[in-house]
Amino acid sequence: MKKRVIYITENGTRESARIRRKLARRLEASGFTVAGSFDKDAELIVCVGGDGALLRMLAEYDFPKKPIVGVNTGHLGFFQELDTKDIDGFIENYLKDKYSVQTYRTVYADIVGATPYPVRVRALNEIVVRGGSSHLAHLNIYIGDSFIEQFCGDGVVISTPAGSTAYNYSLGGSIVDPRIELLQVTPIAPINSTAYRSFTSGVLLPQKLSVGIFPDYPQSRSLLIAADGAETEYEGIEEIKAGLSRDAVTLLRFKEYDFWDTVKQKLL
Repeated sequence: MKKRVIYITENGTRESARIRRKLARRLEASGFTVAGSFDKDAELIVCVGGDGALLRMLAEYDFPKKPIVGVNTGHLGFFQELDTKDIDGFIENYLKDKYSVQTYRTVYADIVGATPYPVRVRALNEIVVRGGSSHLAHLNIYIGDSFIEQFCGDGVVISTPAGSTAYNYSLGGSIVDPRIELLQVTPIAPINSTAYRSFTSGVLLPQKLSVGIFPDYPQSRSLLIAADGAETEYEGIEEIKAGLSRDAVTLLRFKEYDFWDTVKQKLL
């Protein structure tokens, strides 16, 4: 009989480490093998921590094509399905295939410019483009092949429906049901004056349209690109092309999952 391997990752806190040990014992007692390090043959990844732990895990393992379930030891826990008290019930339901599958499309950005470009970054929630060294971002923004605006402000957030309740939401962007596949572009502190005219609200785009960003550099030639909070500063970017990726993140749901109930519980 082929062994059933599960990999557990956690965020390094004392509580998460305790829950990981407890969960590993329960899984092994139920006939599973718990991998000591990331295993490409694992049938499931369990992430113990908060939403940040899950986002970091996705980036670290290059968005693994494995189902994931989260155990919440953090604060908000928007992606995390299970509370710590749910461990035994989770194992029982998983063995009986009593769960549903929810997929989230990711967002990508192709960065073109000087060596070592091109670079592709991906995110589950959002990709943020900001001016470097605390300078304003001057960005020529295209939607598809159409020039839209010469943006001036702190930057823009390009978010997925999954990320619509994250940074995008704090900027006044729309909350988007994840069953709708679209991209949202939301400005960060846009400037509107006689010199600059920028959209002051988010723009919703169908899944097949991409966003093109061509920077101007009146001062600093650097831009900060943050993918789910992981920030890198780049010099001399010529173009950024962003869109919805074909890659998806798969989360297991063991409860009667309703997105709008979750929004109400977590955000109101």
